[in-house]
Amino acid sequence: MRSNEQSDYLSSGSSYPQPLPNATASLVLGILSIVICGAGLVIGIIGLVLANKDLTLYNNHSESYSLTSYNNTKTGRTCSIIGIILSSLFILIYAGILIAAFSGKLSDI
Repeated sequence: MRSNEQSDYLSSGSSYPQPLPNATASLVLGILSIVICGAGLVIGIIGLVLANKDLTLYNNHSESYSLTSYNNTKTGRTCSIIGIILSSLFILIYAGILIAAFSGKLSDI
């Protein structure tokens, strides 16, 4: 009798909250954008776009998606933003060093 009640419950149209489609991807891309300097800019932008899509999806239908995947998406978004900032600073510093080296001012130091 117990198994019948359980199968009726599962087949009655109710469902467990599903994870957001890109929660794991945005988290992984966010972490990679911090770890990989320079190329992390592109990876961070992709992670940020995926996270923003998932956050919009969660805000429109929060009852359909799990809170864990929502938290993973928010963490991925934060990591992507940090990765974008760090990669931008790395690129600016590297460009400054190249400009100084080719203009001859680096040999004066």
